Amino acid sequence: MNLHEYQARDILRRHGIPVPPGEVATTPAEARAIAERFGGKVVVKAQVHAGGRGKAGGVKLAKSAAEAEAHAKAILGMTIKGLTVHKVLVAPAAEIATESYVGIIVDRTSQRPVLMVSPAGGIDIEEVAAKTPEKIHRLAVDPRYGLLPHQAVALGFALYSDVKQARAAADIMQKLYGVVYAVGASLAEINPLVTTADGTVQALDAKIGIDDNELERRPEIAALRDVSSEAPEEVAAREAGLTFIKLDGDVGCCVNGAGLAMATMDLVKYYGGQPANFLDIGGSSNPQKVVAALRIMTSDPRVKVILFNIFGGITRGDDVANGIVQATKEFPLKVPIVIRLTGTNEKEGIAILERAGFKALADMDEAVKQAVA
Repeated sequence: MNLHEYQARDILRRHGIPVPPGEVATTPAEARAIAERFGGKVVVKAQVHAGGRGKAGGVKLAKSAAEAEAHAKAILGMTIKGLTVHKVLVAPAAEIATESYVGIIVDRTSQRPVLMVSPAGGIDIEEVAAKTPEKIHRLAVDPRYGLLPHQAVALGFALYSDVKQARAAADIMQKLYGVVYAVGASLAEINPLVTTADGTVQALDAKIGIDDNELERRPEIAALRDVSSEAPEEVAAREAGLTFIKLDGDVGCCVNGAGLAMATMDLVKYYGGQPANFLDIGGSSNPQKVVAALRIMTSDPRVKVILFNIFGGITRGDDVANGIVQATKEFPLKVPIVIRLTGTNEKEGIAILERAGFKALADMDEAVKQAVA
């Protein structure tokens, strides 16, 4: 679950990290009133779960309250990467001297939280990693001891030569490490971490991603979810008990099991196609899950073909087949469908599909090649 910038800033502020003030507006008039309280010169930022807000025109500097109102009017309602902007953050414009990056991510390889810092802040860290990897300093933190003061100070000096600024950055890093555990974050980053004209160090922007497994035991964090800023298909999939991630391709994939789903997407790419989604119906034998999966995939206008790849273990082939038949009766398909069905109750499932006029394949490569073609 992703948090909005204003929510992440609030969490950082509560943990003692210096964050400039800011308020959220849902109308241009509200943005103007907030700008007036902050003295007129402000930045207006779209609050949406998508990167590249600045490049899309979702971040604007205003020199007056009237200009802030005009920027808010242009930003509210705009679409960034398929998501509509319903809120803007209005914050005082800072006099920035330098920009750096500080972030913590859970690294599966080392099985530790990894702290990353870079003096090249203000741009995507992926871009820094690709073009100037030597500018990124990493530290895998031992969770038994946490981020130790001397480790944080060493990374602080990787950002600043000034002792006061290095120590201020180290203090922020230790507090950010505390935030990760306090909210169950899989990602927490400050980009940019800035020094201002008077030499102070501040967190100007914040991004936090929460591990979904943490939400049941952290209801106060779960309450921060904003479904209006999530892809409608992902919301529908979550409500149906499906694991779904929207991608940019045109081959809709419906698979049982995360490993098989990953292998299916790899094969789609291998044979020259582009997967439109990751969709795992899991091990359940509930035909309604199949109905929900088909409804979600067919709602995407970019999907040109639907590929079912079912290897029945706990999942029963006849239940999946019944789900496909039921779904296609409820909303007739406008795109071709390719079905690979093997495993538990395979014969019964194939018979159900054939009676409804569908063909089922047993070979995964053949099914993927057919779908891509």
